[in-house]
Amino acid sequence: MSIPKPSIPQGTRDFGPAVVARRTYIFGVIRRVFEKFGYAPLETPTLENLSVLTGKYGEEGDQLLFKVLNSGNFLKKQKGEVIKEEVTADDLLAGPKTVLPKIAEKGLRYDLTVPFARYVVMNRGTLVFPFKRYQIQPVWRADRPQRGRYREFYQCDADVVGTDSLLCEAEIVLMMSEALTTLGLTDHTIKINHRGVLGAFYQALGGEGTEVDLFTAIDKLDKIGREGVEQELAGRGFSVEATEKLFDLLGVAGSFEEKLDRLLAAFVTAGVEPDNATTDGYRGLQDLSRVLEYLRGFGFEKWDNLEFDVTLARGLSYYTGCIFEIKINNVNMGSVSGGGRYDNLTGAFGLPGVSGVGFSFGVDRLYDCLEELELFPAAVAATTRCLIANFDPASEAAVLPVLRRLREAGVATELYPESTKLAKQFKYADGKGIPYVLLQGPEERTNGQFKLKTLATGTEQTLTLEQVLAELR
Repeated sequence: MSIPKPSIPQGTRDFGPAVVARRTYIFGVIRRVFEKFGYAPLETPTLENLSVLTGKYGEEGDQLLFKVLNSGNFLKKQKGEVIKEEVTADDLLAGPKTVLPKIAEKGLRYDLTVPFARYVVMNRGTLVFPFKRYQIQPVWRADRPQRGRYREFYQCDADVVGTDSLLCEAEIVLMMSEALTTLGLTDHTIKINHRGVLGAFYQALGGEGTEVDLFTAIDKLDKIGREGVEQELAGRGFSVEATEKLFDLLGVAGSFEEKLDRLLAAFVTAGVEPDNATTDGYRGLQDLSRVLEYLRGFGFEKWDNLEFDVTLARGLSYYTGCIFEIKINNVNMGSVSGGGRYDNLTGAFGLPGVSGVGFSFGVDRLYDCLEELELFPAAVAATTRCLIANFDPASEAAVLPVLRRLREAGVATELYPESTKLAKQFKYADGKGIPYVLLQGPEERTNGQFKLKTLATGTEQTLTLEQVLAELR
């Protein structure tokens, strides 16, 4: 009988040492930016109760949740029955919404924001508000795998809850900009919009269809184009006239400030009257204007990288205020980051009125962008800085104290484990990306010296141990 070829589930990946080193580099850059802005680390379980997850991501999001079967032997055959008594024939006929709660109570986390909200509610008595946290962990989505989209992937979230200050939105723009610039992804666009503005669009259409249907369709504009959105809206009860009016609003052009002014005028023309200061559309424009003021106060300079994108909708249903998304312009890739304000996410867990705002970097997409643009620093993949060559048993014994000295000095060092041909040892160092090889043959050992070879240039230096330490530090 042939042994089956090993494989991994579709949409998941193995990461070798060089890839892990590069991913760690990305994590490090993002972590340092988060901590600079006062965010503290947090981790939550891989598994969450489905009661926590469902209903938070919209209908499409709920369909992408990975459900986990109740304990390992739940469906074990007993007395010839495939399913236990809890699931009846009527349940099976009723469909998955009836069956699922009886066979699956847990699921893999879909994102890090909803588990964060659950954590806040469970620990509200011990937290200091406003509470800032960042979280770097994997999430799972039962999506169709494609380039830049995986079923298992890491997110790097930063959220603050317990304040509705728009200072937080402005700082999100600053964090996004600093992290991307540090990674070398300077040709990017940070897109910002407001759910209130989108709500005013819905009002301007005269109440046809539903807001959720409208937002979901707009969110697909960059993927399926205007024609696709028109067809989707028609199928959801929006008239041709309403769709035309929508695209007139979506087509507003100009700078950030010009779009704010033109939308204000367009809302008045469309009959979206400012009954009071909290009317959604006008509040949205005011919020965006306030974020702009904060950024000017910070001395933000990368205005070419910031865009008020009125077509930005963000599919998740829990956003209520400003929303964000990032596109890397010189790579054919979807958004690498997104987020927004949610005014009552904790309300679903019994703690209403706690406003929060946050965003997330998709590390896997950032990795693909950096790789395509060749922006990873050359030294990132090298976990070892120096390889000590092994000439013979006497040489091996003599360099053991040297190995210890280098490691004590903080220099990542290996001793080749066998005395073999130097060509093989150099090939090993080159394959691992080790930049230096330290050699001490019989002659060098007699003179108390070493040869330090730089593999990138092929140059050699004859040095004392102290000089080697100074060079490698």
